[in-house]
Amino acid sequence: MLSALTLILTCQLIGELFTRFFGLPVPGPVAGMVILFALLAIHGSVPRDVGTVADTLLKNLALLFVPAGVGVMAHFGLLGQDWLPISVALIGSTLATIAVTALVMSRLARAGKSADGETPHG
Repeated sequence: MLSALTLILTCQLIGELFTRFFGLPVPGPVAGMVILFALLAIHGSVPRDVGTVADTLLKNLALLFVPAGVGVMAHFGLLGQDWLPISVALIGSTLATIAVTALVMSRLARAGKSADGETPHG
C-alpha cells in the first residue's frame, strides 16, 4: 500500500515539477494524473494496491476540499468584487462541460450500437 501511495504522490510531484519547469498553464496535480494514467496504460491494468489507495482517497475526497473552502472564506471580499466574471466563468464552464459530455456520450452510444451490429441512427 505504501508503494502505491508513493507512486501516486511521485506522479503528482513530477507533474508539479514539469508544469513549473515548462511554465505550463496546467495545475501540477492534473499533469501528474496524466502521467499516472500513461503509466497505467503502459502497464495495461491498475494494480490492486493502486486501486485500493485510489478508492480510499476517493472515499475521503470531501476532506481534501476543506483547504479550498478555507481559501474561499479567507478571500470572500475578492469574490464579492469580481462576482460577475466568476459567475460567468462558472456558468459557462458548467454548460460547456454538459455539452461536451452529451456529445461524447452520444458518439459512444452510436459506436456501441455499431459494435453490436445494429445500425447507428443519426
